[in-house]
Amino acid sequence: MDPNTFPTKGNLILAKNSLALASQGYELMDKKRNILIRELMNLIEEAKNIQSEIDTTFSEAYEALQSANIRMGIYKVQAIAASIPEDDSIAIKTRSIMGTEIPLVQYEPAGGPPLPYSFYDTSPALDRAYGCFEKVKQLCLKLSMVENSAYRLATSISKTQKRANALKNITIPHYQELSKTIAEALEEKEREEFTRLKVIKRQHTAKKDGS
Repeated sequence: MDPNTFPTKGNLILAKNSLALASQGYELMDKKRNILIRELMNLIEEAKNIQSEIDTTFSEAYEALQSANIRMGIYKVQAIAASIPEDDSIAIKTRSIMGTEIPLVQYEPAGGPPLPYSFYDTSPALDRAYGCFEKVKQLCLKLSMVENSAYRLATSISKTQKRANALKNITIPHYQELSKTIAEALEEKEREEFTRLKVIKRQHTAKKDGS
């Protein structure tokens, strides 16, 4: 038998303190869950907007690329695309929302000319296509960050919900029942003690009267 369940005043204090701590923990978990849900809803809305912008920009980019292919020739456009250096200027850090680490993508384009190819013998359509695809790249980076953040927040919300449910449905009722049981047992002991003292006093008084 758990010694903390014995009906003593010390155990009653411990049970009440544990109940208060569990109740406070549940309130904090509930607040954390609500904050995370609001953040998640904002991220979902942001992801929808970014995805819509990506779709629109992709359409513009492919339209411009098709125009450039017609004006300059597919092989020349491919040669220019192959000459563009690989971009490795992406850095990933993290930030915390209520203890949940979410990614923070930082992108700083490499310095140099606005366009990585010569204007000689190229088409404005190619410039427009390059600009659109550059925008798509930045939007995709942002979308990946938002979607990854949303996934991590959703996972954290699920864990927080489970902990809150455990506190609400298991821990808090347990200490409520334990506090009630110990308090009732102590009250019963006090009544028994009071009755016993009354009997002793009555017997003592009777002896005095008899003498």
